[in-house]
Amino acid sequence: MKNLFSSWRSDVPSSVVVFLVAMPLCLGIALASGAPLIAGLIAGIIGGIVVGLYSGSALGVSGPAAGLAAIVLTSIGQLGSFPLFLTSVALAGAIQLTLGIMRAGVIAYYFPNSVIKGMLAGIGLIIILKQIPHAVGDDKDWMGDESYAQVDELNTFQELWFAVQNPAWGAVIITMACIAIMLLWERPFIKRFKALTYLPGPLLAVILGTVLSRLFGGQEGLMLADLHFVRLPDLSDGFGTALTFPDPAGLSNGLVWTTAITIAIVASLETLLCVEATDKLDPEKRITPANRELRAQGVGNILSGLVGGLPITQVIVRSSANMQSGARSKLSAVLHGALILLSLWLIPGLMNMIPLASLAAILIITGFKLAKPPLFTDMYKQGWYIFIPFLATVLGVVFIDLLKGVALGMCVGIFFVLRNSYLTPFHVVDDTDEDGPIRRVILSEEVTFFNKASIQRVLSRLPAGTHLVLDADRTMNLDPDVLEIIHEAQQREQERGVKIELVCHRTVTKRSTEELIEAVVGQRA
Repeated sequence: MKNLFSSWRSDVPSSVVVFLVAMPLCLGIALASGAPLIAGLIAGIIGGIVVGLYSGSALGVSGPAAGLAAIVLTSIGQLGSFPLFLTSVALAGAIQLTLGIMRAGVIAYYFPNSVIKGMLAGIGLIIILKQIPHAVGDDKDWMGDESYAQVDELNTFQELWFAVQNPAWGAVIITMACIAIMLLWERPFIKRFKALTYLPGPLLAVILGTVLSRLFGGQEGLMLADLHFVRLPDLSDGFGTALTFPDPAGLSNGLVWTTAITIAIVASLETLLCVEATDKLDPEKRITPANRELRAQGVGNILSGLVGGLPITQVIVRSSANMQSGARSKLSAVLHGALILLSLWLIPGLMNMIPLASLAAILIITGFKLAKPPLFTDMYKQGWYIFIPFLATVLGVVFIDLLKGVALGMCVGIFFVLRNSYLTPFHVVDDTDEDGPIRRVILSEEVTFFNKASIQRVLSRLPAGTHLVLDADRTMNLDPDVLEIIHEAQQREQERGVKIELVCHRTVTKRSTEELIEAVVGQRA
């Protein structure tokens, strides 16, 4: 516990900012999921307190995720009841816990940097595009929407166009004032006053927005309507009466298990992606134990399902807001969950005074920091094989969704890996010996079936009378498929006076090259 509170001066103010951002997102995702509003808040509470304590992530923040909203909405409809869906959530948590115990978190280390940075930039652009309507007072869509194709049959850019046609000027002024105060708060002269550094700019923006909204009350053209404010559910009858519990009958329902597996896979992938992204953003470059994170998410989802909450994942939007507010440890994530719980009991009226425009301003700044123009320039300078997978991921995340965008970036990245394997599994050196000129092909350390095409291309273009030496001296692994095409070329090119020699001064496997060729040819005969 000593380490948990070691940086409380930074973590406590940051937790308030994350709490303010997370509250409307929890409500909005529950609304989009067709679930009770309290279900989103329960997921936020458990994601903060339980997952935050168990997780090994210093800066990651967990809660209900927009990427699961469509799955939740469809699943509740298919299962026919919310209690049956909660059974699926609890089972999904058990599956995640099992995956963590089985060390399946290793998949997190197979996402290339270009794809992770593309995902962050894409999320940043989505945040900006989706928050502009809220920033101008168009709050008919749910807070936290990340999908390109929306349920109202408009896409992101159509929604943006309609939103700016008829702005609420009170919301516009609040947004601009909040953005201005946050930018001002980052100036060097502010940081000279140590006392001011304990008050995060985003928190000050919320206070300013709330004050302005009260001043605009009753003023024609500036007054905000009810839909422009945070709206907590009514829990006047007590928190316990709002809870829903899973239906044990779902344990024998095949569709419940199918839903659980789907949630477990999607939630685990989103979490692992966010873990990688959060670690990239961490100023201290700490590495989150991926298997422990899966176990933490599993425990969180078991509890969330048991008490009526939505599925939980680590969420990059909240995690980014956490880091940019100055958090240093997991205490911020834990306290943000505790603040959600306390606000429902103690200050629901005060929370309902916060304008969504203030929160939109915070998220727009967050989005800009994730998708800064210099990031695109830096990725471009690294070369096309880095920039194109990065750009494909950005476009996929913005125009499809997070997981499919990442999958698109991975496919493009794999294409470049295969292309490079095809083009550069070796290099050619022209040499001579006592018998005349020799063309020497020096193979790389790993020669796999990916290299078959490029090696076949070289072997099929040899001029008559060529003496070709395939130098495998540095090769640690020579694929049997490659050995076979070498053997076939040796037989085929003899008639044209082409000599193909495979040389290896070290053992590339436990058997000699000649034995391998004989074994491969014998197996395929």
